[in-house]
Amino acid sequence: MLSRRVLARCLGVDPRLVRLEHVEVVDDELLIWLRPRVRQRWRCPHCGHRRPGYDQSRSRRWRALDFGRTKSFICASVPRVRCPEHGVVVAAVPWARHDSRHTRAFEQVAAWCAVEMSGAAAARLLRCSWRTIGSMVARVVADLHDGQDGLDGLRRIGIDEISYRRHHRYLLVVVDHDRRRLVHAVDGANMTTLRDFFDALGPTRTAALTHVSADGAPWLNTVITERAPGAVLCADPFHVVRWAMDALDEVRRQTWNEVRVRRTRGLSPTGEGKRLKDSRWALWKNPERHNANEQGHLAYIAATHPRLHRAWALKEGLRTIFQLRGEPAADALTAWLRWAQRCRIPSFVKLARRVRTYWAQIVATLTHGVNNALVESTNTKIRLITRRAFGFHNVDALIALTRLSLGGHRPELPT
Repeated sequence: MLSRRVLARCLGVDPRLVRLEHVEVVDDELLIWLRPRVRQRWRCPHCGHRRPGYDQSRSRRWRALDFGRTKSFICASVPRVRCPEHGVVVAAVPWARHDSRHTRAFEQVAAWCAVEMSGAAAARLLRCSWRTIGSMVARVVADLHDGQDGLDGLRRIGIDEISYRRHHRYLLVVVDHDRRRLVHAVDGANMTTLRDFFDALGPTRTAALTHVSADGAPWLNTVITERAPGAVLCADPFHVVRWAMDALDEVRRQTWNEVRVRRTRGLSPTGEGKRLKDSRWALWKNPERHNANEQGHLAYIAATHPRLHRAWALKEGLRTIFQLRGEPAADALTAWLRWAQRCRIPSFVKLARRVRTYWAQIVATLTHGVNNALVESTNTKIRLITRRAFGFHNVDALIALTRLSLGGHRPELPT
């Protein structure tokens, strides 16, 4: 006969809340019959109050942690109770969540496996289906938040969108810069879902926001300005520099089209066209990371294509500005705008107008140092979760696993 201490260690059940009746092996399965102690019986699983019984007890069983290579199940006779608030429900048991056929300890292990490995590997290890793994993750996440939305105490947040599936399926992602964790993820990145986030945040918590970082998308700026006018809106430096990279690439393609030799479709370029094509990495990479070959390409461009080299210098000038802070950075940005407007390169003249449109947001970033780096890091981890699972049929399963992995409640392996 198993002792109560062994029961607690192997099954993750508190021996002070249950009585062990008997153990039997049926068809290579270990059945452990338990009975809740008197104070734990006849309780509503939602409110926890003792309620009158509705019918006779019925035998039920829950999958528990395995004993070695043997599947184990906790069995008990559990009645239904009549709750005036929640109706007729199955009485609560101390070893499992309501409406679950797995023990809390088993679901904790399943949640840890889902975070640390692919769903298929977790399902194979625990000998259950991957859909069951997703259901357990959703229950663990719901239990961790326990009715709270996790949006308290927000001061500085970052907002972005990430594609999780083909055909323009996006998640709206919100992170907390101070606690460095994901606080909100929802299917659909648009003005409606962003307004829903601010509705959930409420006027009091929205008024407490001091900084909001975003990538400069017009629909994001519109809703943020509308719902959080007191927060400082900061543009993400990565996306601003990316604008300059796109402008530089446009100049590079124009130069390449001017000097390349027209050849049959599918053949590689030769001569000057090939040299310019081979120089694109030298134009894109940061100068401090150039090798000797790339430095040679850049010197050749400076000597033979001054317009393209000037475009590269404009890109580097804008990138260097974001390494500064405060008033010197704002002064440097002003000087860069005058340079870009006089450079006689249409793509950079257009970029200067765009930078002037986002002037306040860019200066706020240079002043306060708030950017979307944490959001981009979170997006990369979400892509890794999606790739490891080879995609998700249900977006709710992706959101639940994302919140479990990145929401500050990463599960620990119960030992």
